[in-house]
Amino acid sequence: MSPSDARLVRNTALTIVALVALRLLAAAFTPITFDEAYYWLWSKHLAGGYYDHPPMVAAVIRAGTLIAGDSEFGVRFVSILLALPMSWAVFRSTEILFGGVRVAATAAILLNVTLMAAVGTLIVTPDAPLLVASSFVLFFLAKVLETGRGAWWLAVGAAVGAALLSKYTALFFGLAILIWLLAVPKLRFWLLSPWPYLGGIVAFLVFSPVILWNAEHQWVSFLKQFGRARIEDFRPIFILELIPTQIAFATPLVFILGAMGLYALIRRKVGAWASRMLLITMFWTVVAYFAWHSLHARVEANWFAPVYPAFAVAAAVAANLAQWRPRVQRVADFCLRWAAPTGILMFAALIVQANTGVLSGYRRDATVRSVGVGWPELARQIEAVRARVGATCVLAPDYGTTAWLAFYLPTGTCVIQRSQRIRWINMPEPDRQMLAGKLLYVDEIRPRGRVFLNEIFSGVTRVAELPRRRGPLVIEIYGVDLLEGARGEVLDHSPPPELAGF
Repeated sequence: MSPSDARLVRNTALTIVALVALRLLAAAFTPITFDEAYYWLWSKHLAGGYYDHPPMVAAVIRAGTLIAGDSEFGVRFVSILLALPMSWAVFRSTEILFGGVRVAATAAILLNVTLMAAVGTLIVTPDAPLLVASSFVLFFLAKVLETGRGAWWLAVGAAVGAALLSKYTALFFGLAILIWLLAVPKLRFWLLSPWPYLGGIVAFLVFSPVILWNAEHQWVSFLKQFGRARIEDFRPIFILELIPTQIAFATPLVFILGAMGLYALIRRKVGAWASRMLLITMFWTVVAYFAWHSLHARVEANWFAPVYPAFAVAAAVAANLAQWRPRVQRVADFCLRWAAPTGILMFAALIVQANTGVLSGYRRDATVRSVGVGWPELARQIEAVRARVGATCVLAPDYGTTAWLAFYLPTGTCVIQRSQRIRWINMPEPDRQMLAGKLLYVDEIRPRGRVFLNEIFSGVTRVAELPRRRGPLVIEIYGVDLLEGARGEVLDHSPPPELAGF
């Protein structure tokens, strides 16, 4: 490696470390989202699977809290650090597929400045470990291409298995790999080799705890997630959301470069056919499914996480290798020059807005419902009410409120969701004595929100109405009801919709 290349590698590494440090700083003071709090509760009872997703997100949070404690920082610590091996995998993948340190450094930096990577590893969801595992799937496939050694298929299988432990979306990697092998003549011999199939067995073994858990629980998680693929009505309006949300998550300049790179891979014949096809299949296989899914249901922006390693490499190809006409080249140069500053600025603005609301003049925005701003103070007030009335347990109507209460109320407080017990099937229920006395019910104030309580309890008394605030903005007001005299079972053990017909 030449001195200039070594300097570029060092500067790239320092830049990525600095970006990771910025995320760690933001993690320390940004309140937890309700999904993170929910997965944090999973992490207290590790299992082979859960109602919503496979278990990797719970394992990542468990590792972080063992190191840094049960705090916002602890929940997010390991997820953020995983950006380091993710970046290395993307760097090496690009270097193998397209040669040269500069294009590899560009890919690693561009991936890290997207909101998908910056916010996606800060806010811990199943997409965070999936993004990291996807990077290694790409890297190990690049090693198969580079070396021709069958043993690398075992590593591919392990990476795909890890991705499947993160989210079921990783199933599309199998289809993408098959299309890649069929599309590249010199790789078709692998279809007659045992190595790819051995890799598939490795992936199956890694994923097997999820299969066993589902087998023990009437396949409920598979039914829930795979049931989303069923089209019950045609509502193509959702497809119009795909591009705007991905422009935001990729950041506009990286999105432009990525789109240019995908075009260059197909039409400009940049790089070897096998390298180009690997990126094309890893990207378009997943995107095609979500485009189809959007014909009947909303596709959340973060669901595209597994395509971002390939997208970042495509963006680096557009910026460094593709030959453009002068006007288009100026666009590519502009995007490359300002992509990192723009991405960092967007990340900082998002964190400031989520925590303060100042950028919207303290008005409502998309972050107020999911980020737990105001919950620490709200939880202190709820705890004061609980202590005053002598309630032994706090009930909530939904998993988000339950999770926030569990996270922000004092450690050891009995908190439970009354319904949807399938969400908590891996966790022991509180002792019946805890539910036999006075209980507290916490829910947003809404029309007819308390009617069913009168059917279950002889005494329902509103004891407080408490606001959750972000600065001067009242996000919502929670009613706190004292429940006494349960007439029967407090918890609703009705089966989930997926099992209602069984």
